[in-house]
Amino acid sequence: MDKNSKIYIAGHRGLAGSALVRELQRQGYTSLVMRTHTELDLEDADATKQFFESERPEVVFLAAAKVGGIHANNTYPVDFLMSNLLIEANICRAAHATNVKRLIFLGSSCIYPRDCPQPIREEYLLTGPLEATNRPYALAKIAGIEMCWSYNRQYGTKWLAAMPTNLYGPGDNYDLNNSHVLPALLRKMHEAKVSGATEVVLWGSGTPKREFLYVDDLANALVFLATLDAKRYDALVDPLLCPLINVGSGEELTIRELAEKIAEVVGYQGKFIQDTSRPDGTMRKVMDVSRIRGLGWQAGISLGEGVKVAYGDFVARYS
Repeated sequence: MDKNSKIYIAGHRGLAGSALVRELQRQGYTSLVMRTHTELDLEDADATKQFFESERPEVVFLAAAKVGGIHANNTYPVDFLMSNLLIEANICRAAHATNVKRLIFLGSSCIYPRDCPQPIREEYLLTGPLEATNRPYALAKIAGIEMCWSYNRQYGTKWLAAMPTNLYGPGDNYDLNNSHVLPALLRKMHEAKVSGATEVVLWGSGTPKREFLYVDDLANALVFLATLDAKRYDALVDPLLCPLINVGSGEELTIRELAEKIAEVVGYQGKFIQDTSRPDGTMRKVMDVSRIRGLGWQAGISLGEGVKVAYGDFVARYS
């Protein structure tokens, strides 16, 4: 991948996709291809095929997806399953037909079993039951990994699946019904501070442990992977091996500790109420990132620093 390579970012308006655009532009890549959902419906196989035949990208970052938190996943399981399956299948088929050189599929850490050993290694995939609250989404992402591996085995493609931990940062979704935990807490704290509320309700017990990655760190990791030399990249996409690699910070904290950190950044000084009628989800989830660190990459932005930037983005967009 050189600076003039034609690079398609599927889902360029999303949290991860927009960070990818920023990172590629920062590094001087000049031929970025992007389409909004209005311009290209990736659930439409014919439209996707025609787009690839017309544009002929050399590299594809598959960051397009239907995403959401526990509430959204529980409420719209068919939408999360079908939309993601269609997007993945249509892009993979079109990418193969047009000889895309490198494709990096963006998954999610929820692909791993609910109760697998910690930290989570890539080989734990499909070794146990999934977390029930987001199983349809997780199964769609697992299918995407299998698509990459199947194309590599059958057709000799060089497609890689990168699994990020919980993401946050500029461009995040702050809808309290559909967002992930960090942006939801950030909004709750801000609104409580502005209204003078003395209590903020937290879902669940507050004891589950989570890992978070600033989205610009993820984007840097994806470009790092896409630009690896042939020897190291080919080792990752060896058709005999599942082409899966974790991307995370390798650090964890409880949801309660996260809430306290966000409150400090926002300036909320009230107390927290734990609503234990709400689901906790998986009790612990931290990624083993030894594989990507062994290649020479690690996260560079601390949670405290990242939350400050995310809060600034929230205030600029929503206040």
